[in-house]
Amino acid sequence: MLSWRLRDIPWSDIADLIRLRNQTGSLLLLFPTLWALILAAEGTPPLSLGLIFIAGTFVMRSAGVTINDLWDREIDRRVERTRNRPLAARRLSVQTGLVIFGLLIVTAAALVLMLNPLTIALAPVALFLVVVYPLAKRVLSMPQVVLGMAFGWGAIMAWSAVRNEIGWPAVGILIATICWAIGYDTTYALQDKDDDVRAGVRSTAILFGSWVWLAVLLFLIAMVLSLALVGIATGLAFPFYFTLAGAVIWFGYQVWQIKRGVSRAQAFALFKQHVWIGALILLGIWTGLLLK
Repeated sequence: MLSWRLRDIPWSDIADLIRLRNQTGSLLLLFPTLWALILAAEGTPPLSLGLIFIAGTFVMRSAGVTINDLWDREIDRRVERTRNRPLAARRLSVQTGLVIFGLLIVTAAALVLMLNPLTIALAPVALFLVVVYPLAKRVLSMPQVVLGMAFGWGAIMAWSAVRNEIGWPAVGILIATICWAIGYDTTYALQDKDDDVRAGVRSTAILFGSWVWLAVLLFLIAMVLSLALVGIATGLAFPFYFTLAGAVIWFGYQVWQIKRGVSRAQAFALFKQHVWIGALILLGIWTGLLLK
């Protein structure tokens, strides 16, 4: 009976719901957390903390996309790129989506309870941001600010898990992540700009119009400056600033492409490149600590 039930579960649709085959979002969520974790631990965080935060990142990103699809299932049916998502296409029921979301949150809670009391106290903020982000797209012209807060809150929790405090470097990483998220998610939103206008969804791609390239540039510059201040405050050595310079060059290339005009496929490709930028900065932080 149990084996029949397991076979009967629509595993492929569940995998699509949590974006199992596309982990770009998980990595973009993970990198700011790892930046803070490695920086707080002076380059050598405990293995247990690393595993908890890596697993927690995957679980919370899965929860985030699940609640996003629950809120947006009617809108998704009117957007070409998202109309075939499991909830929008009715391959999964709303009840199933809620059960999956609940199981993911219970799993995340179990991971959080392995951390110190301060980090446990910070965790509900992460859940709140995950739940309200999809609603922010309906009322805010810059919902990416909420997305950036959700993606950057892991840095606050990672720092507190290591040092049992909320340090200014972690706040700097949070600010940098907000700016970064506005930059890369605006690029991502270029894919759906026309559909979003028709569906009544707000985004920075719509807000900034023909000046979107300049907005992306300014927010990415703000990200780099925030990280530079974090590096100065923590005494990181010169390799860190070399990687920031490399990121600036990469950002300049992306903005040049956006200014020329990009197709949906090109916008998505530019968005995915930010995973490598996150990895580059992580390398910079680690080598900056090593040679400190």
